[in-house]
Amino acid sequence: MSGTRHVHWDDVATYGDGKADRRVIEGKAGAVKRVAVPAGTVADRHAHDFEQFFMVIEGRGVLTSAAGDIALRPGVVVHFEPDTWHSAIFDTDTVLLEVNFAKVSQ
Repeated sequence: MSGTRHVHWDDVATYGDGKADRRVIEGKAGAVKRVAVPAGTVADRHAHDFEQFFMVIEGRGVLTSAAGDIALRPGVVVHFEPDTWHSAIFDTDTVLLEVNFAKVSQ
């Protein structure tokens, strides 16, 4: 076995509540996710128990966290430590690329 695999996002099934087009590719220690969010979507305040990075591929909006407001636009990269609250409003159709790391057991 080579330890290498490849996929195309179009071949990955969507999941979730249908408010966004969410597709995830799981690895052993984390996952990469593509999220296409329609304009006008509001992501209410929430947090994750895992570390997360995301990059805005296209679109615009505003992310709010304890650090303040961050203008979301293509090329912006955001990092959340585990349990960091955040919310967002998406002004335009937006595509995010997330990298989520598996929760580390203590």
